[in-house]
Amino acid sequence: MMASTTEAPDRAPAPLPNGTFVAVVGPSGAGKDTIIEFARAALGDQPGYHFVRRVVTRPSSVDTEDHDTLSQQQFLTAKRAGEFSHSWEAHGLCYGLPMSVDEAIERGSVAIANVSRGVLPALRQAYANFIVVQITASHEVLARRLAARGREDAAEIERRLMRAAPNPCDPADAILIDNSGEVTDAGNRFLAVLKSAVPVPLSEQS
Repeated sequence: MMASTTEAPDRAPAPLPNGTFVAVVGPSGAGKDTIIEFARAALGDQPGYHFVRRVVTRPSSVDTEDHDTLSQQQFLTAKRAGEFSHSWEAHGLCYGLPMSVDEAIERGSVAIANVSRGVLPALRQAYANFIVVQITASHEVLARRLAARGREDAAEIERRLMRAAPNPCDPADAILIDNSGEVTDAGNRFLAVLKSAVPVPLSEQS
């Protein structure tokens, strides 16, 4: 199912400069949250990196990402109040990125978020510096991970695996990282991308 996207109604028409937005996409079971958490732990308290805590209409639990939870009605109320920089719907859930994302970008930070492919066009328009990282894994690995987490039945797992196939919506400019093997291998590649995404101050540009 393609995600539907909506943008905050009061967004400035010009893309936000200064920082860099790193959009992490990929199929269910590819390990996006695991790779993001690897990078967060490796960077520690280094300034200049903002790992986005999403708002989701799903209870937070130990087998899912660490996120803020709102009910459907609470989410719609927050959205109308302009509390999200971006929001979208996917798999029957609502997702939102808080306005702190834009504040981090304006400070010159690298903002990292797990997002849906459907929201990429809006993000490209919103941020002058924009990178897409696509986390992938083999079909066999995806099937095993989806079954192990126990959140979907066999039919839903099959639907998710079908959506994991190459898709016209896949960004052509994405940096591909295969996470079929050791987490440290994919994690270190992702970490290198984040370090290279740090904007160069105008005073240091030739």
